[in-house]
Amino acid sequence: MSIKKIITGLALSMLLSSGVAIAASYDSARSSYGSGNYEAAFKEMLPFAEQGNVNAQFWIASMYDNGQGVPENDKAAVKWYTLSAEQGDRYAQLTLAMMYDDGEGVPENDKTAVKWLTLAAKQGYDSAQYILALMYDNGQGVPENDKTAVKWYTKAAEQGYAKARYNLALMYDNGKGVPENDKTAVKWYTLAAKQGHASAQGNLGVMYANGEGVLTDNRRAYMWLSLGSYNGSEVASKNKDIIAKEMTPADISKAQDMSSACLASNYTDC
Repeated sequence: MSIKKIITGLALSMLLSSGVAIAASYDSARSSYGSGNYEAAFKEMLPFAEQGNVNAQFWIASMYDNGQGVPENDKAAVKWYTLSAEQGDRYAQLTLAMMYDDGEGVPENDKTAVKWLTLAAKQGYDSAQYILALMYDNGQGVPENDKTAVKWYTKAAEQGYAKARYNLALMYDNGKGVPENDKTAVKWYTLAAKQGHASAQGNLGVMYANGEGVLTDNRRAYMWLSLGSYNGSEVASKNKDIIAKEMTPADISKAQDMSSACLASNYTDC
């Protein structure tokens, strides 16, 4: 599933559960959508969107985007996302950015994607902050700027966004946009690792194995590499096999027990 689809789904979920006071007929439209009666929801929602209701405009855009109650129509989706985004809806801004990034309903335009991402990011939307950081990190739609990438990764990371925490750790690990700082890299790898991020777990294991930012600890290294391998990181799996050759059977057994305890506790006992 694309990032845009995930974001749209999360936004709709939040709108469904919001306690905003609205007219009874609007409530009916929300109820129709929630029950899966998209055709009725579209008909009930459209008048509100045409009257300028920012949430209704987002809903109509999403229904065109996903072909719910109406034939899928990316151009119409862009129209309604734009109307909602221009009123400041951060979900519409982020989704519209993804439309421009992917060339859905509009010609692909990374600069315009960055424009909408920036507006959503400045409203504190962690997903937008993370994606905007990626754009600066990769020089997509803007000149490559590691310092600005670090800025936006940090904002998203501080809100708990696991991918941003991992990428921020990489920036500190490699000295990109910030002075190289292994201790800070370990901090962010650890936070991401405890959210189940496989690559962060693998990299954290390597830091423990090499004594970078932390004291060398082969058991803890093996623990994190084992967890990274369990969660799908092939690199972590290979590094686990390498470090195992430097450990005694007793150490490996203890490290395996640590991995099991960490996983069983949902990463609270690591």
